[in-house]
Amino acid sequence: MTLFSKIIKGEIPCYKIAESDLFFAFLDIFPLVKGHVLIVSKTEKDKFFDLPNDYLSEILLFAKPIARAIEQIFECNRCGISVVGLEVPHAHLHLVPIFSADDLNFTREKLKLSVEEFKEVQQKIIDAIQ
Repeated sequence: MTLFSKIIKGEIPCYKIAESDLFFAFLDIFPLVKGHVLIVSKTEKDKFFDLPNDYLSEILLFAKPIARAIEQIFECNRCGISVVGLEVPHAHLHLVPIFSADDLNFTREKLKLSVEEFKEVQQKIIDAIQ
């Protein structure tokens, strides 16, 4: 069982944003910037393109309202999307508020946010989705 499966099952706490039958969204605890969200498949597959075809189309539809909320809340040119998948062997994508492609550089130092900051970001995104 991967770290993400444990988060989905509630065994590890997270800052949940949204959930469907197929996907689970939560704040990245090592964010590039405030508003960095992970969209995780509830089906445990290592590589993104090993997901069933219907998942590949549905994940973008699931992510769309979250991405729009991110663009509404955080100063950015757009919500960037990235599939890296090297740190956790569980299919997922990143939604990140960006100004340029360099803002999706995952080798950069990550932010260290307080619990209060995470909760504030979480609530802003949830409120903007609704």
